[in-house]
Amino acid sequence: MHVKMDVSLDPTLGCGQAHRWRKLGDGSWEGVISGNVVTLKQTPDGFECEGASDMCQIMDYFRSGDDLAHIAGELSRRDPYVGGLSARCPGLRILRQPEWECLATYVLATNVNVKRISKMVESVCDHFGTDLGRRRAFPTPKQILDGKECVGECRLGFRESRFIELAQRTEDGEVDIEGMRDLSYGDLVEELMTINGVGPKVADCVALFGYGHMEAFPVDVRIQKVMKTVYGVEGTYRTVSAYGRNLFGGYAGYAQEFLYYSEFI
Repeated sequence: MHVKMDVSLDPTLGCGQAHRWRKLGDGSWEGVISGNVVTLKQTPDGFECEGASDMCQIMDYFRSGDDLAHIAGELSRRDPYVGGLSARCPGLRILRQPEWECLATYVLATNVNVKRISKMVESVCDHFGTDLGRRRAFPTPKQILDGKECVGECRLGFRESRFIELAQRTEDGEVDIEGMRDLSYGDLVEELMTINGVGPKVADCVALFGYGHMEAFPVDVRIQKVMKTVYGVEGTYRTVSAYGRNLFGGYAGYAQEFLYYSEFI
């Protein structure tokens, strides 16, 4: 299947927003989308996709409705530095990840590097997820709870109890994954932070990568460094994040990705 889209796979799939993508020896990418193991290979006008059952799901995952030229123009108007980064990295897209998978993944993604996050997430999938052939799907809350006696084998460390608690609360309906879709950015972040293991950074990541709130501006160590070096802004998480939201507006999430990826371009 050929997908025609303004997208560059390497920065989009390799910048740490999603943690199940593997780059293969031939330069293609392998991942799991909507229960299908897919392989994507860059083309001049998009990518070739093997393994997908529904093109609409692929288009939705890559947020095909985002007008990257318009977004780059808006960011350039607000801030020439980020505008320059966007011009040097055309085709970087924010992904639309499944909300449950995004939330559960980012609960694991605390105080650890991207490589370790990927190992933990893949271990969780291997232990609990539905077999798809070459890979396994991200497990449902029920699948995790049904096999929780072996969760120690996933080597999640202090995150283990939080992960099981999240699965239990979600299965019981206390964490309403679908209901949170209707919340504003501020209300969503507030609701997410009632979950054990979800602080402001994780809440912003889930708001951006799972629920599509483009105004979110997650701040990790790398972004803290960039914001201090380029803009002279430092302080608490809330201070730096609020500055980013105010500066970049409705596309602050895209600005954050350009800043995050800046050391690679």
